[in-house]
Amino acid sequence: MPTLTEKIDSREWTTGERPSVTMHYVLDGTADDLTAKTLLLNSTPTEYDGLARDDCSLEPIFVDTAAGAGKWDCRVRYVAPEDKEPEVGESSFSFDTGGGTQHITQSLQTVASHAPPGKTAPDFKGAIGVTHDNVEGVDITVPVYSFSETHYLADSFVTPAYRGTLFALTGKVNNAAFKGCAAGECLFLGAAGSKRGPDDWEITFRFGASPNRTGITVGEITVASKKGWEYLWVRYADAEDATAKAIVKVPVAAYVEKVYEEGNFAALGIGT
Repeated sequence: MPTLTEKIDSREWTTGERPSVTMHYVLDGTADDLTAKTLLLNSTPTEYDGLARDDCSLEPIFVDTAAGAGKWDCRVRYVAPEDKEPEVGESSFSFDTGGGTQHITQSLQTVASHAPPGKTAPDFKGAIGVTHDNVEGVDITVPVYSFSETHYLADSFVTPAYRGTLFALTGKVNNAAFKGCAAGECLFLGAAGSKRGPDDWEITFRFGASPNRTGITVGEITVASKKGWEYLWVRYADAEDATAKAIVKVPVAAYVEKVYEEGNFAALGIGT
């Protein structure tokens, strides 16, 4: 009956992106190569230490076909599996909370003001960088949550009409809850895709999210609400600060402007 014996110090390891190990055996007791290979396959595991069996080979040491005897030098190679290609319907996700930049002319609160002895600093009601005829403001970092999703979609889904939908929704904000964002908080920044083969597409969708706000104080004005991608601006006018005996610029009106159209993000076909 044929026997399979592993050689002493038989295991040869390689490292790198795909580690592997090759094991060496001696198979004794048959002159038939198919019988020898079948025994080799049946007597060695399909996996070893997280590596998958990749190749089995054998070479004759001696073969006596008349007597049916033979001895074979055998090698079995195990290798780390290759990264699996994503299948249609799968997706991946990435995000960045680095924030964005916004120019503001109004502070949340004036923490302190200073003036020479015997003088009082004019009260500008939170206006920033006030000059004789202007309110210069300052650039600040504001919450902007950037994220992207890569989806693998069937070729039958990515029709010219669907690509037109992606184009039409770019630069629009969500009109309903989407990916954890309330209506008005998510801006679709566009999509980029390429065909992977005859049957599917790899498409990356990019978004920015900015929070909706309520109860915004602008000087002595209260803005009831502002959606994330609406624009708030302030009109200033001259007023007299009787205490400081100075003409100051103070907020006299605040405006919330809609600058992005709304869209139905369910039409993207990537869930909500």
